[in-house]
Amino acid sequence: MILSRYERMIAKRYLLPGRGEAFIFLVAGISLVAVMLGVAALIIVMSVMNGFRAELFDKIVGLNGHAVIQGVGGDLPDWRNIARIAKQSPGVTSAIPLIEQPLVVTYGGRAEGVLVRGMRVSDIRSNSTIGGKIVMGSLATINPGSGRVAIGSRLAEALGAQVGSQIALLNPLGQATPFGTVPRIINYTVGAIFEVGVYDYDVKYIIMPIEDAQTLTLAGDSVGMIEVNTTDADRVDAILKPVADQIAGRAVITNWQQMNAQLFQALAVERVAMFTVLSIIILVAVFNILSSLIMLVRAKTRDIAILRTMGATRGGMMKIFMVVGTTIGALGVVAGLVLGFVFLFFRQNIVDFVQLVTGQNLWDPSVRFLTQLPSKTDPVEVTVIVLMAMIFSFLATLYPAFKAASTDPVQVLRYE
Repeated sequence: MILSRYERMIAKRYLLPGRGEAFIFLVAGISLVAVMLGVAALIIVMSVMNGFRAELFDKIVGLNGHAVIQGVGGDLPDWRNIARIAKQSPGVTSAIPLIEQPLVVTYGGRAEGVLVRGMRVSDIRSNSTIGGKIVMGSLATINPGSGRVAIGSRLAEALGAQVGSQIALLNPLGQATPFGTVPRIINYTVGAIFEVGVYDYDVKYIIMPIEDAQTLTLAGDSVGMIEVNTTDADRVDAILKPVADQIAGRAVITNWQQMNAQLFQALAVERVAMFTVLSIIILVAVFNILSSLIMLVRAKTRDIAILRTMGATRGGMMKIFMVVGTTIGALGVVAGLVLGFVFLFFRQNIVDFVQLVTGQNLWDPSVRFLTQLPSKTDPVEVTVIVLMAMIFSFLATLYPAFKAASTDPVQVLRYE
């Protein structure tokens, strides 16, 4: 929108407070702040929601893979052949044999339900989700027959265990005797403590060599599942379809979307709901811009009439008030972007400060899944938010600008 020199001068004059116009300026300032808060709130919430999904996806898929192949009867005695079939399929990057069994761990008179995961030592050390999150000890100490395991940090906290502590794993499905089944109890030494960042994993998982897991669970040479990773998590079904056809009747494939369907669907619904609700804040701010412009037009009716008699056109008057309203919206958007990004940068510090002041645990990992407030800003979403705020601000200027352009100088100046 191109303004002439006099139109720019008048628009600038109307943006600044004049004599007797403090109230109009206050309303315009409130409008700017409202736009700022609306834009900032949308950017913060959407970034946090995106961060939730990204962090959960990275950590869940990092431990469970893009899909798992499980035997129809529970075990996979032919796991080597199935793993070979999976590895040879185009788009598959890895096929890792696993044993995963819910058991009970005891230490110092405390008992906790855990999920024991047996993996090949090479897979344990190459897994970035585990290997990059060791807080105590070392994965180098965990070897077949060493009797050493890695446990989650929250589990270590619950048991009161640390590196070097001896824990006992109890398998209720032990050896059969004439007097009944005797539970199998084996002692292990904590060789490493990891913190993935997902509460359910950090409080439940115990990682050990697959040979030790087979001994503990009496699985023989079989495994419980094969974890499969692909080149594209979103196309996992299409990539693994040839594998599914070859192993039909022997095993079934479950992808990450099926394993975590409720969680990711809930996040998707919540993102849409939060975006819709918080957009109302911007809408309220737009109505504030509308009301401040209407007040400005009424206060400047005589000035508008004089300008019209001096040759100002209807189009010129419309452009002046449209620029005034749009400028308020644009300044609010810029301030909102700055506020939103500053908040996201210091998000964890802000959460910690609020918790310190209120004495409340606002970020309980057992409820929130993650140990820290995540964030991932999507440039496309930020662009949509900015465009939405600017379009709403522009639309709010149309009625006041039209009223200003419709001012009849004869009627206004008749008795002057």
